[in-house]
Amino acid sequence: MASSLRHFAHSPAGGSTAAAASTPSLLRRFSPDFCTFADLRPIRPVAATPKPARPAEQEQEQCAAAGTDEEPSVPTTNPPEPGAVPALRVGIIGFGNFGQFIARGIQRQGHAVLASSRSDYSDYCSAHGIRFFRSLDALCEEQPDVLLVCSSILSTEAVVRAIPFGKLRPDTIVADVLSVKQFPRNLLLEILPPEFGIVCTHPMFGPESGKHGWNTLPFVYDKVRIAEEGDQNAKCEQFLSIFEREGCRMEEMSCAEHDRHAAGSQFITHTIGRVLAQLELKSTPINTKGYETLLQLTKNTASDSFDLYYGLFMYNVNATEQMEKLDRAFEQVKQMLYGRLHDVLRKQIVERVPVPGAPSLRPREARNNCAEETNHISQVADVHTFSQAAFSTAK
Repeated sequence: MASSLRHFAHSPAGGSTAAAASTPSLLRRFSPDFCTFADLRPIRPVAATPKPARPAEQEQEQCAAAGTDEEPSVPTTNPPEPGAVPALRVGIIGFGNFGQFIARGIQRQGHAVLASSRSDYSDYCSAHGIRFFRSLDALCEEQPDVLLVCSSILSTEAVVRAIPFGKLRPDTIVADVLSVKQFPRNLLLEILPPEFGIVCTHPMFGPESGKHGWNTLPFVYDKVRIAEEGDQNAKCEQFLSIFEREGCRMEEMSCAEHDRHAAGSQFITHTIGRVLAQLELKSTPINTKGYETLLQLTKNTASDSFDLYYGLFMYNVNATEQMEKLDRAFEQVKQMLYGRLHDVLRKQIVERVPVPGAPSLRPREARNNCAEETNHISQVADVHTFSQAAFSTAK
């Protein structure tokens, strides 16, 4: 380019040298200023380390190059805040229906679940992000923060005695979810090393009653032995907060008080449900709301194993007293009915059977004397002076 400009500058205008000399302004007009072309000279670039682009800047550049206005994606995980409490590692012993039910709530609160059971639940655990161990020893080698016993009442003692406590950390917390509380409390105090923490709990709900959430459902607990020093107390509060944050109504009470309340509520409920199941009640076209409630009670109690019901009776010292009270109450109700019953008069009124030795009434006289006969029955029923022989005859 520069050579062509020089050729243009020195070539005579119109082909005459004289004309070029006579018009110096024209030459200056078409003579290029080479200083203005200084920037066109090649310059060796200075080596410099490029500044790495952050991921968000790279996504912005990619979006700009693609011609899209989408916002760059924001990372879904945030780095842990300074001083944040790490998640618990809860080991569940006995991973049946109830163990799986509790595990889902623990996972919803962001804690890790480890499980061990006599049956093989490895497929279920792998599908739900749970580590399954075929032996209790392998589970304890992982040293979970909390060891939660979810076995049946009848097998609890054998399960607890099989725990290899030497493989666990000394500040491990052992908890249970049995429907009775004094029995596991005394058992754990007897077997566990003295430095281990003990928390007795009872979720007063199950997979059926808690299938729509745990909100307002009662959760009973007793911190039997928790060290105030160290991390044990903090881990205990963190474990209990799982159920509190799920919406449970937290009820702290002693194991003895729990068993007194449970015998008068849970055990009685199961007993009535079992009795109704023996009647083989069926739904009818004219069900009342009360009858529907009884059918549902029968269904709920029948879905539980008889071992659970037997455990409620055998391992609660208050259950025998409640059973005796229930038996006496049923007898009292029968006496109230039979006490107002006079078999002969009932046959006269309802079945129209003539009384031997008494004059039979003609239909018209029977209708006229119906009111008087009814009043007489009421008077007899209110006296309550039947002899034992008459009562036996009525029965």
